[in-house]
Amino acid sequence: MRKLGSIRGESRWVEGIHFLRRTGWACVLVVVAIGSALGCSGMPSLEEQERHVRANELLLHQLTPHAFVGGWGLPTYQHTEFMQFFGMKDDELIPRSRLASGEPPRGWEVRIEAGDALFLAYPDRGWLVVFFEERLVYREKLTAAQLHELGRSWQHEDKFRSRFEAPAAS
Repeated sequence: MRKLGSIRGESRWVEGIHFLRRTGWACVLVVVAIGSALGCSGMPSLEEQERHVRANELLLHQLTPHAFVGGWGLPTYQHTEFMQFFGMKDDELIPRSRLASGEPPRGWEVRIEAGDALFLAYPDRGWLVVFFEERLVYREKLTAAQLHELGRSWQHEDKFRSRFEAPAAS
């Protein structure tokens, strides 16, 4: 009886090996995707990100919105909008809304990204920071008056935004 159980166990193990051979690269891709989802993305820890924010070291693609809230507190203004970004050689993504109408930025490398953008305005610190796919892609030093004006324009736009125009809640 014990030998029969052992044969069944070996049979299952051999079936498992054949399954892995049949699926081939699919298993490798699944493992890589799971590893990426669990934080192997190369992003610094949240504590390290917050330290950078408090030190005004606004590193592109290395900071998340949570780091700004943790480091500086809640922003005075925030805004989300579907946005086109101009890709620059230094990997900065400039939001279309920060440019004069019809004008591409100097040094643009003919790369465009598009998607939901999160804008945070901190007038007390003098910074506008913009996130795309949960990463800082643009930062601009502005006066408090400029940031308040921008924030008020977002509030005005939001009053007239239909539910179809509003970005999907995540």
